[in-house]
Amino acid sequence: MPFNYSICHPDKELIEYPTELLEAKQVLEFAKSYPWKKQLQLCDEMPDEKIFYSPSLDFKDTNQQSSFGLTADFQDDEIRFSLWYKRPKEIKILFGLLGKTEKMVVDDVSPFSMDEAIKYLEHFVSGDYEVIEELYK
Repeated sequence: MPFNYSICHPDKELIEYPTELLEAKQVLEFAKSYPWKKQLQLCDEMPDEKIFYSPSLDFKDTNQQSSFGLTADFQDDEIRFSLWYKRPKEIKILFGLLGKTEKMVVDDVSPFSMDEAIKYLEHFVSGDYEVIEELYK
């Protein structure tokens, strides 16, 4: 299954949207090889008002419209990640009195090591969404 992706650079106001589609293996390699530490060091060197984003990658499943994002930060001198998961979710209308509807929802959870973040990205690209859903319960 193909994936679109976007990149948030700390020093650029506009989010980068490459046009190439990535396959699951390419998504994993891209996330593993992304210069997370270099981008975080750039954040440390810049004045706060010049930083547009934390270093982030977002991958969108073009078949399901769900997306999974990784955002990096330094915590206790280690790179830690927050994970952002966007997917359709059943929502109760007025506490369920008016029924339910489905809408796109974004949830985030943190902190994770690089290895942990990549494991959850592996579940996302393989379509194993149940494992990811467990993070948000």
